[in-house]
Amino acid sequence: MDEKYNDLIGDMLKGNNYEYEKDLPGKGKPLPKEYSQKDTFQHFQKIAKEAGYMPPWLKLQKEIGVLLQNAKTEKDVEEINVKIREHNRICPTQMQKNLVSLANLEVARKRW
Repeated sequence: MDEKYNDLIGDMLKGNNYEYEKDLPGKGKPLPKEYSQKDTFQHFQKIAKEAGYMPPWLKLQKEIGVLLQNAKTEKDVEEINVKIREHNRICPTQMQKNLVSLANLEVARKRW
């Protein structure tokens, strides 16, 4: 190894004849100030959102909202509660929701 550091990804790309060293927009320019104001996770969230990525729990949340709008029977409520349990297992703790019943269906529709 002639280089001072290991560049495993770079070596893999070179091996695939990938032209990763081509001129990219912004090459040689300073990073925007927002890069020093946010952490890595916040940058990931911003980029993912701009790319149209939606976390699975958020997709499920939207699906539950649609099901709630159309719910009329106890069977509908049971199906919704199964999805709410799944949502609560995979979402951040502060985003978890209570189960619904026919009695509190209108409140749940507004909340979701």
